[in-house]
Amino acid sequence: MTARAKNAFVFFSALLLLTLSAVAAYVTITRLLNAQHWVSHSRETQSALSNIVTVISRAGRCRTEYVQSGDPKYLGEYQAAIDETTRAVTLVQQLTTDNEAQQKNCVRLEKLADQRFDLMRRSIDLRRHDESDLENQSQFTLGIVRVAGEMDSLIQQMQDMEVNLLAERQTRSEALFRQTVGVFGMAFLVAVSLLGLHYYLLNHELKTRQHAETALQHLNARLLGVQDAERRKISRELHDSIGQYLAGAKMNLAIAANSSPPNPLLTECATILDKAIAETRTISHLLHPPLLDEVGFASAARWYVEGFSERSGIPVALNLPNDLGRLPVAVELALFRVLQESLTNIHRHSRSSNAEIMVSLLPSGIMLRIRDHGKGMTGDVLERFQTNRGYVGVGLAGMRERVRELGGHMDVQSDSTGTLIVASMPVAGAAPEADTPVNE
Repeated sequence: MTARAKNAFVFFSALLLLTLSAVAAYVTITRLLNAQHWVSHSRETQSALSNIVTVISRAGRCRTEYVQSGDPKYLGEYQAAIDETTRAVTLVQQLTTDNEAQQKNCVRLEKLADQRFDLMRRSIDLRRHDESDLENQSQFTLGIVRVAGEMDSLIQQMQDMEVNLLAERQTRSEALFRQTVGVFGMAFLVAVSLLGLHYYLLNHELKTRQHAETALQHLNARLLGVQDAERRKISRELHDSIGQYLAGAKMNLAIAANSSPPNPLLTECATILDKAIAETRTISHLLHPPLLDEVGFASAARWYVEGFSERSGIPVALNLPNDLGRLPVAVELALFRVLQESLTNIHRHSRSSNAEIMVSLLPSGIMLRIRDHGKGMTGDVLERFQTNRGYVGVGLAGMRERVRELGGHMDVQSDSTGTLIVASMPVAGAAPEADTPVNE
């Protein structure tokens, strides 16, 4: 399985597991909320039962106060308590619709409340008509107390049932809460594990890509080295072999011209041979200038810039340090190839009327700056070069690889006013020097 396939598998597995975790969490939370609802429902039922005891007791006290004092103000309070008791009993009936046993208890409770209300009403009616009939009032009071005891016993029974239900529902709610915590904990662990696995795969892929890029850079450097060696070989062949053959042909042609009557064709052939010899020497030096090996970069740069200006008609200002001295062979070759390729691009693409080249020694290296004043590079090519993505041309890529292989850096800046190429690389023992302009 490829790295991309592994990453896709991990991603979709993570997505599936997280989706399942979300569904499980939703179901568990729904059940937890439902359990919490029933816990609250049990407590509300308990509160309603306690309220029945409170308000019916208040009605009884109001009845007693009226019987004893005859003050009609207690009748209003009595009636309000009776009405509130009726509403409280109705509320308990509504709250216990899900419990058949409690519904039966509610029916009994309603009957007992009606009996109690009836006795209290008859006691109040007796007080209105006969204030001195204490014997019958005592009978009513005894009846009310008896019914009140039955009601209290029934309400206590109902309270106990709700207490048991509350304990059961709280236990269920706590279990669901622990289950919810477990689901979220498991989902978190799964997410962290998948994230770690995904990070590992991405890191492995990144390292693999970095190794591949490093191998590619080494291959490019090797190819550039082979290319330079091939250029040097071809340059020597042109100079030592073909150049000698052309020189020998010219000597023989001169001898033939001197030993025979004057012939315009021989003179023309001699001129053509002179041009061939000069062109061969130029091509040989462009492939690999002997000056670069013999006296160093400074002399090779002056020679190349002078020849470039003559061939292209583009004046180039070359600024070199006073005493550049010899640099490591690899650095001199890289600097010359960057200069050579940059000037070639200026001649082919920039349409610039002139150019400037500056070489500067830095405390830890050397920097080459080449500027033209042409039309500049297109935005997409410049972006691909700066982001190191896509094809940017053999010349730019080759320059960058040469500089990078030596531990240096190459930057390109370009707009409608021209292009600036800056190449810098470390040189052991380099020191800053004053720059002296050399105009070519």
